[in-house]
Amino acid sequence: MPFDPNAAADLSLGIFGLPFTREQSRLVVIPVPFEATVSYGGGTEHGPDAVREASAQVDLLDRRFGESWQAGICQEDADDRFVAWGREARELASPIINRGGATDADAAAVGKIEALCARANALVEERAGAALAEGKIPCLLGGEHAVSLGAIRACADAHGEIGVLQIDAHMDLREAFEGFRYSHASVMYNALEEISGVRRLVQVGIRDLSRGETDYAAAQGDRVQTFYDDDLFDGIARGEGFAAACAQMIGALPEKVYVSFDIDGLDPSLCPNTGTPVPGGLGFREASLLLHMLAASGKRVVGCDLVEVAPGEGDWDANVGARVLFRLCMAALESVGSGN
Repeated sequence: MPFDPNAAADLSLGIFGLPFTREQSRLVVIPVPFEATVSYGGGTEHGPDAVREASAQVDLLDRRFGESWQAGICQEDADDRFVAWGREARELASPIINRGGATDADAAAVGKIEALCARANALVEERAGAALAEGKIPCLLGGEHAVSLGAIRACADAHGEIGVLQIDAHMDLREAFEGFRYSHASVMYNALEEISGVRRLVQVGIRDLSRGETDYAAAQGDRVQTFYDDDLFDGIARGEGFAAACAQMIGALPEKVYVSFDIDGLDPSLCPNTGTPVPGGLGFREASLLLHMLAASGKRVVGCDLVEVAPGEGDWDANVGARVLFRLCMAALESVGSGN
């Protein structure tokens, strides 16, 4: 029976109700239900399943991206090890987090947590690397933000120098936050320190930060460019326009781009149950405009992720997450076109 894009979505076919096999797909969604170091709220391990369920509500004709989904989007099965490792690490980490961070007495527990997080990152890298080897775009669906590291590494290994466009409320430039090397609050620090192929980090929507992070960013020179939420709002209030700011953000990126989208980069009314919501942030329309301008810029999205979606009562967080994921996938597909 031919696929009808106007019919109600059938998730037995695939995410968003799309009927593509892996072989037919240009983009592969990789679910990573791993949560170990979240330091306030939790629930991100349930994000991938909740977003997939909510994806049935996303209509397929997009005003910004048309029908770019026709290039093929599929979701692979989740690996049960992510949940098992995350829960084991979380059980060890929770009392340490509740006490305000690790001490020397926690060295053994911290070592086990780091080993479990390293396993998760290695598996993410393996999964993303497999998609890249097939000529596909890997799109992680987390899970806490720490899982992005493996995918960024895989994309840098496959494509050489890349830029990272990070949409986030937080800089995530803390070193071993609360004693955990692979903390969700350290993911971009780790990317800059461990992955030489990350040529530039462009951060958008930042509004919760520490002195240590700003000092570290400044020490990186033009390798890190941060577009703070206050500055973006002030520019809009002065009539400068958000599109002009988007052009600056995109202009700072190299030709090949990895997009890391932490859902808390949005206004918390759109993601109230995410682990560390912060007042302010981008609206859905602003985030969509940024992705649309990136796709139209001639730069190529080589990988992406959506992380920190934590479903609560009802399905609002997952509903928004599914729509962000759809536009993220569509932007990635549009950026590569049919000939790349």
